[in-house]
Amino acid sequence: MDMCRGKGMILDRFLLTDRAAVVTGAGRGIGAATAVALAEAGADVVISARTESQLAEVAGQIEATGRRAVVAPADLSDLDAAAGLAGIAREAFGRLDIVVNNVGGTMPRPFLDTAPRHLEQAFHFNVATAHALTQAAAPLMLEGRGPGAPAGAVVNISSMIGRVTGRGYLAYGTAKAALSHYTRLAACDLAPRIRVNAIGVGSVATSALEIVLTDETLRTTMEQTTPLQRIGDPDDIAATALFLASDAAAYITGKVVDADGGLDRPNLDLGFPDL
Repeated sequence: MDMCRGKGMILDRFLLTDRAAVVTGAGRGIGAATAVALAEAGADVVISARTESQLAEVAGQIEATGRRAVVAPADLSDLDAAAGLAGIAREAFGRLDIVVNNVGGTMPRPFLDTAPRHLEQAFHFNVATAHALTQAAAPLMLEGRGPGAPAGAVVNISSMIGRVTGRGYLAYGTAKAALSHYTRLAACDLAPRIRVNAIGVGSVATSALEIVLTDETLRTTMEQTTPLQRIGDPDDIAATALFLASDAAAYITGKVVDADGGLDRPNLDLGFPDL
């Protein structure tokens, strides 16, 4: 007897047909690639970032897939603006199923130049914004989600710097480590009806690395010190986010999935000298 009969094709579990998502930091890079990937899998998407012109371009790509896009320009360091995206999705699409907390980042600095306020700012931008949106989204994600319905999904974009050491990454790494553990704690709080996972991202070819990647020597060094011998592409992370947001990951929560090319240490030496 075929035990899989009636379950459909395994690839169907990666589909997000008629689900609704919010993606932050979606004007370019990982956020843009993720928003388009979710749309290609069948989701309607609210996209938010500071620059409306970038969002408009991403919205066009989403609409080309046949799905709906809502452009919500905002300074997402404003926690009320971040939280408000959940209601925008609910109003536009009548539901909310997926949240991708992608906005974040912090400039590297030497230890003695990293003021306490830099740690506070890093935590605010990388962790508090994710919590504000997730907290606002959770009640809306539970609406109409009875027993047996697919769980809602939150995907936090963390970093491999949150689990390894590297000189100059004190504020960023501390904040991303906090986001990774926030993911585990929130998953416990929101189980079983909402899953919460994160991605430990490595070096990816986005605007944040633009200066480095135009230096052939630096790029070659980064590639050679990465086990998979290349810099990541935003679509590498988007594919991971799609997996975690979909029913393909229905039995996964509270986990940090590393998509980092195999790194166990930073592949970019910032050149900060000994004290």
